[in-house]
Amino acid sequence: MTTLADFKASLLSDHPPANLSNYLKALWYDAKDNWEKAHDIAQNIDDKNGSIIHAYLHRKEGDLWNAEYWYRKAGKLMPDGDLQQEWDEIVEGFL
Repeated sequence: MTTLADFKASLLSDHPPANLSNYLKALWYDAKDNWEKAHDIAQNIDDKNGSIIHAYLHRKEGDLWNAEYWYRKAGKLMPDGDLQQEWDEIVEGFL
């Protein structure tokens, strides 16, 4: 999978593609409205990239205090823009 369009097309399936990294798998489940599964994956990724996904998920959830913590842990400021745009940018960063 090499493009955002390819990744989005994979969302038509019931299961994520087998070759996805855990980063992309978490974002795939988030896009499928399975926040819990996405969060379970993200919280088990112990690096800055996992923290970015974890932060995004808590921002989406509306838990801004928790999101702010994870953005700081990732070395980033919490964005105030569109969630879909942030999701797209994070996915593209991992493709």
